[in-house]
Amino acid sequence: MTRAEDLAAWIDLSLVPGLGDRNFRFLLSAFGLPAQILSASPTQLGRFVSNSLALRIAEHNRGAEVEKALHWAAGPGCMVITLADAEYPKQLLEIPDPPPLLYVVGNAKLLGAPALAVVGSRNATPQGIENALAFARAFSDSGLTIVSGLAIGIDGAAHRGGLQGRGSTVAVLGTGIDIVYPKRNETLAKEIAARGALVSEFALGTPPNPGHFPRRNRLISGLSRGCLVIEAALSSGSLITAKLAAEQGREVFAVPGSIHSPHSKGCHALIKQGAKLVESAQDVLEELGAAAGPSPTPQVTDIDNALLEKMGFDPCAIDALIARSGLTTDVVSAMLLQLELEGKVASLPGGLYQRISR
Repeated sequence: MTRAEDLAAWIDLSLVPGLGDRNFRFLLSAFGLPAQILSASPTQLGRFVSNSLALRIAEHNRGAEVEKALHWAAGPGCMVITLADAEYPKQLLEIPDPPPLLYVVGNAKLLGAPALAVVGSRNATPQGIENALAFARAFSDSGLTIVSGLAIGIDGAAHRGGLQGRGSTVAVLGTGIDIVYPKRNETLAKEIAARGALVSEFALGTPPNPGHFPRRNRLISGLSRGCLVIEAALSSGSLITAKLAAEQGREVFAVPGSIHSPHSKGCHALIKQGAKLVESAQDVLEELGAAAGPSPTPQVTDIDNALLEKMGFDPCAIDALIARSGLTTDVVSAMLLQLELEGKVASLPGGLYQRISR
């Protein structure tokens, strides 16, 4: 059997409605390769799965979808990796439910490289974005591949930081690999495909169904040696990734934040549960035994602007700044505008301002 015929059988079986990864692996252990499973009779298959599923497996009506996937895999930088391939990431073989096949665009070797997951809130604060970018860049410079989920907010910043370092980044998608979600990260996805890797376990054309994203999180943690959470509410999907990381025997790290910020509640909960509190890249690198990179969160120094000192690092209303500083409304407004232009302060919804550490 040629490689193309073998791959066609893997793709064909993966497209059976309702099969699921668990039944897929169970049938592999019973019959061998997918070609043997597909050639088995419904009666033979019915000894291992339900009769209705056995009939669906025996139906040979998925040829057009298989051809579409094979044509895609023949494109530049594209490949489908199966459980039987030497290129299949060894880290995923350690988790309870590795996907039978992976669709990959870009440098597939990155899937087996030492990696760190960096995840967090979609509705991140400016400081959270700065932290994610700086941490990821430092980890990338130390030789780690940054793994995240291509979401807006912390994920996107982590990917950009990974690309800025000497390492790279891997984006795990909750859609088919031919679909970019969210659309606003389309340019970023192209950069990752060119200099990193995109990976998905879902068939081509799979839309962004809500249930797919918690599922893909096990791959984000599974591909990594540890998981760093930067800003997360108590209901954040990032906590799912952290939980999965702990269950998979990976290290869990969290960056603390303001006790007043809802974006910090999830990280604080993780720290209470035993996650390592992280203030610098060195905290993570020492735990993982990796080489130290440059400091990811340089502190603001030599700032002679009294307003920044009065502001602190929590979101602050202009009225509070006026009261703290004793300055007039016009003076404070002008200073905030200048600080914002200099990239030292960011304006937030609700008329709030926040200092950005650089």
